[in-house]
Amino acid sequence: MGTEASSLVNLAGDLAGTYRWTASSGEAVDPAVADADLAAVLRNGYVILPDLLTPEQLDDIRKAVAPLLDRHGRNGFEGHTTQRVYSVLNKTRTCDRIADHPRVLALLDRLFMPNYLLSMLQVINILPGEQAQMFHTDDGFYPLPRPRKALGAATIWAIDDFTADNGATDIVPGSHEWGHRMPQESEREPVVMKAGSCVFFLGTLWHGGGANHSPNPRLAVTAQYCEPWLRPQEAFTLSTTRDTVRAVSEDIRRMLGYSIHPPFIGQVDGMHPKRLLEPDAQPL
Repeated sequence: MGTEASSLVNLAGDLAGTYRWTASSGEAVDPAVADADLAAVLRNGYVILPDLLTPEQLDDIRKAVAPLLDRHGRNGFEGHTTQRVYSVLNKTRTCDRIADHPRVLALLDRLFMPNYLLSMLQVINILPGEQAQMFHTDDGFYPLPRPRKALGAATIWAIDDFTADNGATDIVPGSHEWGHRMPQESEREPVVMKAGSCVFFLGTLWHGGGANHSPNPRLAVTAQYCEPWLRPQEAFTLSTTRDTVRAVSEDIRRMLGYSIHPPFIGQVDGMHPKRLLEPDAQPL
């Protein structure tokens, strides 16, 4: 039976109290580790998290995404010599562990409000000869002036080793605190890391894909996140089938928008969106 709501603050689930907020798997991470990660992020704008994926997991990802790498970028930002895969959740389960890795969720739990959202999950393969991507910030499309608190955060996962000459992501440390200043090309610093590692950075950090001067492609997966009251980049409630939503973890399901930001944001027909996953749910 539902609990009577005495204030808007109490409405953490739907009005009947059927679907309560659940903690993320980030709570299983040692708080000392998560707090150290957070301190680095707040100080520098980013942190490198090494060795999060096993060689077997990396091989699974490579095999699953290889058949999907059939299109090049459509403009200079996407990269004409870069391959990208969108709507990844509908195409393979191998990247789920990237979207909901506990070490990442522990950071997000400390940075954002509960029920933060997945904003984008994308495969990026930078081919030999690609030029450096223009500098940008991942939450710069939200029209709020800087300096400000980050409204989003991103991870870029090295499926291949990231080196200084194969298209490793370039960052500008400390630029998350800048106002209107733009970075100079001379300020690029490549994120060099081994396959299986990821770089986590705030949405206000200036960065861009590096030039690939090597003879080999550089495969990566990026997962981006945002506050629960913002519109994500990908409309997951439209792009992701209900069968996929049922198959993913509770963490991903919540981050896809099958959650409520109190008191009402995310409701469907006045009720919690998880009702759409019940066996007798009717199509809208």
